[in-house]
Amino acid sequence: MPVPPSPFQYAILRVVPDIERGERLNAGVILFARTLDHLEARVHLDPARLAALAPGADATAIARQLDGIARVAAGDPRAGPVAGLEPSARFHSLVAPASTTIQPSVVHTGLCDDPGAALARLYRRLVLAPATGGEGRSSGYRDVEHARPEEE
Repeated sequence: MPVPPSPFQYAILRVVPDIERGERLNAGVILFARTLDHLEARVHLDPARLAALAPGADATAIARQLDGIARVAAGDPRAGPVAGLEPSARFHSLVAPASTTIQPSVVHTGLCDDPGAALARLYRRLVLAPATGGEGRSSGYRDVEHARPEEE
């Protein structure tokens, strides 16, 4: 008998270089699958897209911040005390609003057999520019929500 897919939660990390303008750039995805004991973040800052939104933004500093988020998700002890928390506490800390420059989306849910594959698909679809790897829906996971993530 096949094993049913497991639930997961994810949030999109968005860079908002100028809070007053409110424009944003997707720069990462954090995925947590409690029943599969999986917490991971993938991040990527596209400097050209950032410069188009905010020519004076410090891409290096923002990329460092994003890297710190990925290291906390991975439980890297060099990432500070939050990285030492249990995965559930790390996930909830990472998706809580804490910065005006890097803002998490609302938490979305889905079902998957392989959280690493689900994260890779979300990352390609939601973070990478369409010309560099964006793609349509695939059978890698099923959304539980009816709204598509980009319709927030």
